[in-house]
Amino acid sequence: MESSSSKITDEIRAEASRLLSSGEVAAFLGFVPGSLPMTVRPFVARSSEDAARLVWNSFCVMNLANYLPEVLKSVEPPRGPGDPEPEGPLPRVGVLATGCWSRNMVVQIQENRIQRDRVVILGISSRGMVDRKKVLARLGGREALKVEEQDHSLLVSGRAFNEEIPRWEVVRDNCRSCVHPDPVIWDIMIGERAGDRQNANRFAQVEEIESLAPEERWAWFQEEISSCIRCYACRNACPLCYCPTCFVDDSRPQWVGKSIEPVDTAIFHILRAYHCAGRCTDCGACESACPMGIRMRLFTKKLEKDVLEMYGAEAGMDPETPLPLSTFSPDDPQDFIVTGQESPKSTGDEAGRSGEVSQS
Repeated sequence: MESSSSKITDEIRAEASRLLSSGEVAAFLGFVPGSLPMTVRPFVARSSEDAARLVWNSFCVMNLANYLPEVLKSVEPPRGPGDPEPEGPLPRVGVLATGCWSRNMVVQIQENRIQRDRVVILGISSRGMVDRKKVLARLGGREALKVEEQDHSLLVSGRAFNEEIPRWEVVRDNCRSCVHPDPVIWDIMIGERAGDRQNANRFAQVEEIESLAPEERWAWFQEEISSCIRCYACRNACPLCYCPTCFVDDSRPQWVGKSIEPVDTAIFHILRAYHCAGRCTDCGACESACPMGIRMRLFTKKLEKDVLEMYGAEAGMDPETPLPLSTFSPDDPQDFIVTGQESPKSTGDEAGRSGEVSQS
């Protein structure tokens, strides 16, 4: 019986081939098989022959929104720094998008990284992606030479062993807590929409850490990042990290040292997480790219929880809704910034009228 991933692969190939052959898009961004079992790699198809190589499976963990701006640039007519903008519409690019990837694309549109009319989005409802590291841990050092994906299990085989692993048991943590598997923007829907998932507590991992005493939380954080080698794979895999010069590379001034000293490593992870506040969609690309198994996703998940509780906002859910930390309402709580002269319990409006900056 053909698996759902195989059916989706066939639909992707057919649509990508049609879009490329008709000239509706100049390139199509998807995945092709990797060189190892349970891996794929991002791929830019530029012809219908290329489209025949595209695949879809439970190992498509890298967020394609991260590559989209550069692919869009690659199909533009070449021009120098002083050349005028080309006349007429620019070529379009096709791309696959699950729930979290499409939300990242919404953020990119809001931040003027991409233009919506230049992208043809093939939406796919995510069933959750498999964590390759969880599978390898289940194998206990045995080498997987072949992995066949079924709808509800993985058939793993190697030298002198065959094992069937229930799929949901090795799904990534971010996918297990996801409540929005459907794309929020799309042009062509591949397969059926799943609808929002019911999740008793998608922030359970965060709340477990929040329940610790301050010194215990700091000890947890230090232990979690202790193996970091500062390779910046998490930054490079993130579609939100696109500053022309990252703060870790800035030398005037130098914000953080380049060493793996605990203080430098802690500053890197704290600042990187805060740069994603109100923008992160919990796609998990950072953790998937980390060679050391650091759960840095929990840092941004904590901020996602705070933004939802404080502002009632989730990143990328609505293209018309501004990002929560890039807008301001007079009703926003602001006692931490200003206080009224008459009472420490003054409202935000009273504080605004007083104009007195709090020294607390």
